[in-house]
Amino acid sequence: MVSEAWLLPSLPPRPAARSLLRPLSSRTFCSSPRKPPLPLRRHCHHGYRRKLFLLRPRATDQKGQIQEGEVVDSKILPYCSINKKEEKKSIGEMEQDFLQALQSFYYDKEAIMSNEEFDNLKEELMWEGSSVVMLSSDEQRFLEASMAYVSGKPILSDKEFDELKLRLKQQGSNIILEGPRCSLRSRKVYSDLTVDYFKMFLLNVPAAVVALALFFFLDDLTGFEITYLLELPEPFSFIFTWFAALPLIFFLAQSITNFIVKDFLILKGPCPNCGTENISFFGTILSIPSGGSENIVKCSSCAIALLYNSRLRLITLPEPSEA
Repeated sequence: MVSEAWLLPSLPPRPAARSLLRPLSSRTFCSSPRKPPLPLRRHCHHGYRRKLFLLRPRATDQKGQIQEGEVVDSKILPYCSINKKEEKKSIGEMEQDFLQALQSFYYDKEAIMSNEEFDNLKEELMWEGSSVVMLSSDEQRFLEASMAYVSGKPILSDKEFDELKLRLKQQGSNIILEGPRCSLRSRKVYSDLTVDYFKMFLLNVPAAVVALALFFFLDDLTGFEITYLLELPEPFSFIFTWFAALPLIFFLAQSITNFIVKDFLILKGPCPNCGTENISFFGTILSIPSGGSENIVKCSSCAIALLYNSRLRLITLPEPSEA
C-alpha cells in the first residue's frame, strides 16, 4: 500500500479514491502540514507553470531588441551597404561596381578596392544569381568598353568595338541585344537579329522521323534482330542503344537534312517600325540559294519592307530604291 501511495500522485487520482488519498497526499507532497493539501498542490502546480511562463517574455524581449536596434543584414557577405543607415545596394549597383573595379584594374592600372572586397563583391553577386560574374572575357570587355565610352574615357576604337560586338552577336550573346533604335551616323532605324534555335530544331524533325522509319524497316527486314539486340541484358542493351542505334539514327537524320537544305540559318528580330517579330531563312534548298547574306522580308503587321543582314545580324529599313 505504501508503494501505491507513492506512485499515485504522479497521475490524477480517480474520483472514487479521493477520500482515501487525502491523508497520504498531505504527508507526501506538502512541505507544511498546517495548510490544506489541495491549495498547496495548486500552488506548486502554478509555480511550475510560472517558471515556464517567465522564459517566454525573454524570447519576445530579444526579438523586440533586434527589431528596435540596428537592422540585421540578411546578406551572407558584408559588401552590400551604401552608408551608415544600412541601405542595401541593388544588384545593378553591385554589378556596376564590379565592372568599374575590373576596368580600373586592367586599363587604369589602379585598384579602387582591395582583393578581399573584390572577392566579397564577386561572391555576393554569385549568390544573388547575377550573370555578370559568369560572363566570358569578350562580354566583360564589351561592358567595360561601353561604360568607359559613357564616362568619356574610351578604351577601344570604333572599329574594334564594332568587331567585338559583331563577334558577340555571332556567338549568340544576349548582352548586346537592343530594341529598335536609330543611328545618328547612318541615319537609319535598325534592330538586332537572333538565331531562332527552335525553328532550326523543327527543321530537323522530318528527317528524324524518316530516319526512325528506315531504322524500324531495317529491323523488320532482318526478322527483328535489332529488337533482339535492344532486349539484351545489361550492359549490352545499353551499349547497343547509345553507341550503335542512336548514332545511326542521328547520322541518317543529318544526312537527309543536309541533302535537302545546306548551310541554313533562321534569324528572328523585331520590326524597327512596329516591333512585331519576323523570321527570315538563309541557306540553300535543293541547290537553290536563298539570296546570299541579305533578304528582304515584308513585316507581317505593318507590311513594310525589312532588310535582313545575316552577316551583321541587323534588321534595317532599306532605301526607297532598294525597296
